[in-house]
Amino acid sequence: MKLRVLTRLIEIQRVLVRHGLDEFVRETHLYRPLRFVFLLSPWIWFQRRRQATRGERLRLALEELGPIFVKFGQAVSTRRDLLPPDIADELVKLQDRVPPFDGRQARAAVERAYERPIGEVFASFEEQPLAAASIAQVHVARFLDGREVIVKVLRPGMRAVIERDLEVLHALAALAFKNSAEARRLRVTEIVDEYEKTVIDELDLMREAANATQLRRNFAAMGDLLYVPEVYWDWCRSDVMAMERIHGVQISNMTALREAGTDIRMLAENGVKIFFTQVFRHNFFHADMHPGNIFVLIDDPARPRYAAVDFGIVGTLDPRDQHYLAENFMAVFDRDYRRVAVLHVESGWVPADTRVDEMESAIRTVLEPIFDKPLKDISFGTVLLRLFDISRRFDMRIQPQLILLQKTLLNIEGLGRDLYPELDIWQTASPILRQWMRERFSGKTLLREFRNQLPEAFEALRMAPTLLKGTMQRAQDGTLRLQVEAQNIAELQRTLRDGNRRRDAIVIGAAVLLGGLVWLAVEREPAWPGIALTAMSAIWLVMTWRRRS
Repeated sequence: MKLRVLTRLIEIQRVLVRHGLDEFVRETHLYRPLRFVFLLSPWIWFQRRRQATRGERLRLALEELGPIFVKFGQAVSTRRDLLPPDIADELVKLQDRVPPFDGRQARAAVERAYERPIGEVFASFEEQPLAAASIAQVHVARFLDGREVIVKVLRPGMRAVIERDLEVLHALAALAFKNSAEARRLRVTEIVDEYEKTVIDELDLMREAANATQLRRNFAAMGDLLYVPEVYWDWCRSDVMAMERIHGVQISNMTALREAGTDIRMLAENGVKIFFTQVFRHNFFHADMHPGNIFVLIDDPARPRYAAVDFGIVGTLDPRDQHYLAENFMAVFDRDYRRVAVLHVESGWVPADTRVDEMESAIRTVLEPIFDKPLKDISFGTVLLRLFDISRRFDMRIQPQLILLQKTLLNIEGLGRDLYPELDIWQTASPILRQWMRERFSGKTLLREFRNQLPEAFEALRMAPTLLKGTMQRAQDGTLRLQVEAQNIAELQRTLRDGNRRRDAIVIGAAVLLGGLVWLAVEREPAWPGIALTAMSAIWLVMTWRRRS
């Protein structure tokens, strides 16, 4: 293990001890390989900071440890059904109340990015940030023409901090993989690889600006569902971004929404519509939908609209993955559990010799009790345990490339539970997906796809005579050779393996979404066996279940 990694691990341990959280680490699989660090640490026996509540201590520890840990806390904060209320209430503060950095540093960063005094761009710039997150913070400003704007500025030195902690995550994942069978099933090393790509992308605000522009274009004709603020491209750089300011009520502020007479049921149903529209119709979805990034525009409370911010993380699906997910959804909506099982076997996500009838029975056992029930009437604890049993039985493996989709589902479920527990997810989602499937296989769609492929087909036909003539000439001359190289064979083998992985990805995605539907219906059952372990287990469960389906 590299010295820098070991040093950071010791630093993390000291923070946990200082906040009185080391007992949670002792309950995880990481304690065994790292126990020597604990046993040889003299500060273990010193006085710990236990005056604050456990929720506050956890939040403060995550804030002190940095952006990677804050993001973890943000993700977990949406799962109130998994956390005791005191823990959840504190972690919610990580969504938009992370301690800010000095506003004067932000002003200086903006001037460096624009290469001019800030007064030449903005009539006013508030140094006190409007909100602060783990990687950046936002400031209110006003253009010279009077337009109100939000300026997002990266935290100083973020890249170095994140690269260091990613190195630590890789090391911890390797330890977990070596010492835990469950970690191997979860493919933790690949999950960290995938997470690294995501978090590095967040450091480029030009990429975020492009994501916001694409999402705004996608919903241009559906402004009654989702409003995306305008990006001001002339004032966007890799570390600074300027976009329209919106005025809305944060989705977590239920008191304000109710006092305004907001149609909460419509809001909840529209949230489901937005998710399915993004994933299937647009194949481009906002993948960081925690409450700090979602607002409600209530200029007309009877027709509330969502407004989204923070587009650093978005997700897309391979068209085949997308189609596979849709077929699994349809089978679930129709309660065709055998079809779900067959799809999983055909995809290669489970071994070819898996008995379809056994998978069908397992999925039926989990799903039947929760159909036709609102979120509030479903016991997540029971579903969770059953999903664990099914996943172990069929040896399902997680697909890291679809973690973003699963993460989004967790956020959506958490929002749905707090917003409108009576929501019937099945009845709301089914018409949307059925309509998409009809459009996908309509004559008009097939004709359009055929037209799009015509140029390539004509080009291939145009080149065919020349290629055929050259091949025949070489055959006549005796110079035609069929060359087979070991490298090509190896490449073919890799291609075949990638094909299997793609099929795995398709099925895991189905597992993720199917699991997400189950989670959209769970009652609050606080359980604190360790936040990290619970969150990872939840991720694995969702994917496991879908594979079983």
